[in-house]
Amino acid sequence: MLFLRSLIFNVAFYANTVLWMVLLIPTFFVPRRIFIRGPQGWARTSLWLFKVIVGTRVDYRGTEKIPHGGLIVAAKHQSLWETFALLTLFDAPIFILKRELMWIPVFGWYLWKAGCVPVNRKGGSAALHQMTARAKKSIAQGHQILIFPEGTRRPAGAEPAYKYGVAHLYHSLGAPCLPVALNSGLYWPRRKFIRRPGTVIVEIMDPIAHGLSRNDFFNLVQERIETASNRLLAEGRRDLGITDATAEAGLSQV
Repeated sequence: MLFLRSLIFNVAFYANTVLWMVLLIPTFFVPRRIFIRGPQGWARTSLWLFKVIVGTRVDYRGTEKIPHGGLIVAAKHQSLWETFALLTLFDAPIFILKRELMWIPVFGWYLWKAGCVPVNRKGGSAALHQMTARAKKSIAQGHQILIFPEGTRRPAGAEPAYKYGVAHLYHSLGAPCLPVALNSGLYWPRRKFIRRPGTVIVEIMDPIAHGLSRNDFFNLVQERIETASNRLLAEGRRDLGITDATAEAGLSQV
């Protein structure tokens, strides 16, 4: 039954994605603030499909802590799930992402229209400067800059591998940073076919005000996200009935 539900959902998710891409074609001619409501609609319908087909709900905790206006959102990255689910939490979200995603035919056009900030991971300091300049402009316009500090998806429970880019942004943009923890990797595992029923938890923590040194901020944001995410993983394992590391390892192979 789990395999069948996963199969049905995966087909429905990608069909829904293609449908929204077609429906959004006319919105290329409207301002970005209007266009973004389309991707947010896609995200909400995708979450609805996940709930109806697989039986996976979402528990958002701490949404009252989201400040108004421009800020940096630093989120744990375990799954494809948060790349669309987090769109629903913010009024004017903009993702920082690897530039190769912008090269994908059609899909990359939508990322461009959404105002996403591409990063050339091999571009060194010049690429970092360019990314910062674009992010600073977006912050000034009241956007929420979403970044995954580890740069790529990490399996649930894996050793953290934070990149220093988030500290550079924090130091350069003069904006608060909102840490976000989650346990999505238990329910939508990285590079796996299976989707599991249960409750994905997203926890929004207190914003980190601007003014810390780069090193102090880097250590603090990592400590907050990892501590909270590990706690949410433990809660998720109880939700899934995982009682030890061996059982979890077996599930991750499915």
